[in-house]
Amino acid sequence: MFGRKNRELQATLAAQAERMAALEDQLANVANSDRAPVSTGDRESILELFNVASSYAGPVVNAQTAMRSSAVYACVSIIAGAIASLPLPVYQRTDDGRERADHPFWWMLNEQAGPCFTAYSFWEYMISAKLLRGDAHAYIVRNGAGVPQELLPLPRHCVIAEKRNGRLVYLVDLDGEYLGLDQDDVLHFPSLGFDGVKSPSVISLAAKQSVGVSLAAEEYAGRFFSNGARPDFALSHPGTPTKAQVDLIREMWAERHQGPANNHLPAVLVGGMEVKELTMSAEDSQLLETRKWQVVDIARAFGVPPHMIGETEKSSSWGSGIEQMSIGFVRWTLNRHLKPVEQELNRKLWPSSPRYFVEFNREGLMAGDSKAEAEYFTKALGGPGAQGYMTVNEVRRIKNLPPVEGGDTLYRPENPNATQQIAEPDSGQPEGDEALRD
Repeated sequence: MFGRKNRELQATLAAQAERMAALEDQLANVANSDRAPVSTGDRESILELFNVASSYAGPVVNAQTAMRSSAVYACVSIIAGAIASLPLPVYQRTDDGRERADHPFWWMLNEQAGPCFTAYSFWEYMISAKLLRGDAHAYIVRNGAGVPQELLPLPRHCVIAEKRNGRLVYLVDLDGEYLGLDQDDVLHFPSLGFDGVKSPSVISLAAKQSVGVSLAAEEYAGRFFSNGARPDFALSHPGTPTKAQVDLIREMWAERHQGPANNHLPAVLVGGMEVKELTMSAEDSQLLETRKWQVVDIARAFGVPPHMIGETEKSSSWGSGIEQMSIGFVRWTLNRHLKPVEQELNRKLWPSSPRYFVEFNREGLMAGDSKAEAEYFTKALGGPGAQGYMTVNEVRRIKNLPPVEGGDTLYRPENPNATQQIAEPDSGQPEGDEALRD
């Protein structure tokens, strides 16, 4: 049986290799239009397959070049970093609801996903791959009994996903060794636009042109300032110099004035020569405004509010204060990544039993903001006129503190709508009729 499966896998890999070779020939034809003209649609499809899709602005935009844009880097780092830093506890279902479980998977999900890297590095890589490549894959390495022991991230370009007989099969190039993996042994985190096999990235689906313009504007700004931040100009001569004289004047001017080290040197013009400006300045060409707009546009594509990546010119629509911004960021941006990850982990790590499950602790994002955290826990514990929904020991567990005796009882006032009366201190003196009788 295993021999037949290996032969089928080898045949599939050989077919994939032939298909990739044919596509490489097509890509070569695209590069040389004289050999074989290719339509615009075919050209874009082939270039995207090889992760070298170009933008209308000129620069090539892919997972690597997009990260050269500061806005893309900031969006990816803030989303991936926020998710990687969240605690991922393991729970077990009980008759009364759920409770924390002391499960061996906790170490793999929160501290060390594999022998060579931490859990933080694993989750940061997976979310980054999901944002930049569309799909993130990880190999669930199991022991002889089928129990997961390690989560091994798989680079997107080393994975080919196919659907066979209603199941997904992953053909993986793992350090030069080709493996065929069933869907039960692969964590697959797709993105918006998932077609059942693969999904497009944010870059290719909604931000390719914005990133291309951003990279082009950044390159233009760099070249602009490398030439002394001066507008283009022409040297006007009253006479009719020869070609050799024109070349000599151009070379001498470039040697004397080009570059930031020479931009302060004064120009010395002789023989009636004049300098005439030909182009607009950087502000007139709205270079800075273009770069600001691209930051907002890229942030919109990733679902990150611009003020969280440094663009503070526009006011936030999520309210004011760290607490409100954190709640809005978790609710509208992170949840669309957190929930699919939780569902994929639960159905792959415990496929035959719903007893255990994992769920990200969203409150972990408030760590470090003492005021917001104190206000949140005060409301959770309850108080005058309010019902509590967390116990003291639940709060202490979040803060990694040991439980205390009597800390597992919820605060339940008899009349939560009544206003608490504050008693006056007893002075020890009789009042009213008692004072008169004395």
